[in-house]
Amino acid sequence: QQEVAQIPKETVEKVLESTDIVDLISTYVQLKRSGAQFRANCPFHQEKTPSFYVNPVSQRYHCFGCKAGGDAISFVRDYENLPFMEAVKKLAGRAGVVVLEEASDPKAEQSRKSRGRLLDVHREATAFFHEQLLKNPAAGHARDYMKSRGFGKEVAVSWAIGWMPDNPRVFLDWARSRKFTGRELVDSGIVKLQEDNNPRSGLYVRFQDRLMFPIRNEIGDVIAFSARQLRENKNSGKYINSPETALFKKSRVFFGLDRAKKPILKEKAALLCEGQIDAICCHLAGFEHAIATCGTACTREHAKQLKRYASNVLICYDEDNAGISAAEKAYRELVPEGLGVRVVEMPAGEDPDSYLKAYGSDAFRQLVDNAKGFFDFKLERAKAVGTFDSAAERAKAMSDCAEMLSLMTDFGAREDQLNIVATHLQTSTVALREAVAKAKANPKKQFSEKADQSSESVAPTLPTPLNRTVAFLCHLALSSGPAQHFLGEQFETLHEANRWLEGIPLLETILGAAPDPASNAAVNAFLAGLPE
Repeated sequence: QQEVAQIPKETVEKVLESTDIVDLISTYVQLKRSGAQFRANCPFHQEKTPSFYVNPVSQRYHCFGCKAGGDAISFVRDYENLPFMEAVKKLAGRAGVVVLEEASDPKAEQSRKSRGRLLDVHREATAFFHEQLLKNPAAGHARDYMKSRGFGKEVAVSWAIGWMPDNPRVFLDWARSRKFTGRELVDSGIVKLQEDNNPRSGLYVRFQDRLMFPIRNEIGDVIAFSARQLRENKNSGKYINSPETALFKKSRVFFGLDRAKKPILKEKAALLCEGQIDAICCHLAGFEHAIATCGTACTREHAKQLKRYASNVLICYDEDNAGISAAEKAYRELVPEGLGVRVVEMPAGEDPDSYLKAYGSDAFRQLVDNAKGFFDFKLERAKAVGTFDSAAERAKAMSDCAEMLSLMTDFGAREDQLNIVATHLQTSTVALREAVAKAKANPKKQFSEKADQSSESVAPTLPTPLNRTVAFLCHLALSSGPAQHFLGEQFETLHEANRWLEGIPLLETILGAAPDPASNAAVNAFLAGLPE
């Protein structure tokens, strides 16, 4: 685990010693005392009965439902989807511990520094754009547009909305004053070369005279921008997003997820909008579980990300053909990951932004609360436009629904929806079930699945086979100093036992490292350093 080696073991131990796991986890979920431990509903999966326990003595947590467990570092790493090093640094900052990194692989070190510089560019550019919007006299029309959308100064401040000047020299001069290089600006996606692959051709600022909406990752770092056109230009899109960079992969990022995570966990559902303006308007109206994709359709990567926080997704797209088509595509990505899908029916010509302004949050709450199951929405709409007027059209609809039902991984939920579809199509559940079985046997290839196949596949790490007796000895070596010392003296005998007992190499690793059993931090630091 290369990341572990970059931070000294002593520093990891100091971070763990300086962090109380109960205090830490209490900032993420509500813990209640249960005897000598604390418990809560698990933040890593949906459950009704608390099975997530935090032990203040061992400074570890464990969920008896999904089997998640570990120390303070692993909690922050898994909850906030951080690499090990970043999780340690986050906790170190919280505890006031200085992290001094050891020398690591030169390429990895260069990659880390480059990433850090890109984050610096985005963070400082966000502050620059924001100041331009609030103070630059030339941004008057941008402020007027904000007011026309019902966004006052407090909204601009809360969401760090900014303005890119129409004169590209203003931004380039600022970037130069901040010592950002041309290469760094190009790598950030904010600018590009005038001529591709020709560094001497000069820089072209990608966004000019546009409102700048920062796009953040799950932990709140700005990693890209979505820029809204202020003056009509038929040669340019109304919205332009940053291109994909080392920081920004649009198929894996939701706008607003950094602040929607906890509300999503509370609501047990995410409200999925088409654009960032809709998501912001929903947040302002109290629907803080709203998020939006960033210039792309919902993907399988998006679905996997949402699965960590929610069991259901409420799709809230425009009620036009493009919105309905996008909702169907989203269903095909979300359902295979075990997410339930419902659809918020917007009146024709309305989106969340316009509807909230016209009718208010109470009316919108009714729409959200009355969201329809995906197949009810799909088939009622098809019936309303006369799709089922002929036997051929009904047969086509049945084939289409069978294929979509086959994507569901929850047997009980699929049976429930199967009955709903059969009722709408006036067909027998037996015939529909056969069609679903046929569709499952011959699945269609989805676009995102093909995309996944093109990326590097990482083989899962298999768990270490462990004999029960060896497992007990490992436990003793980590919990008792005398036992660890005694077992260390039997090292040669244990090594011989490797021929017939599984797990001896793990025991040898423990005895070789010899973490102090009296120090929870030392034991947890050792465990964190083991390959996953």
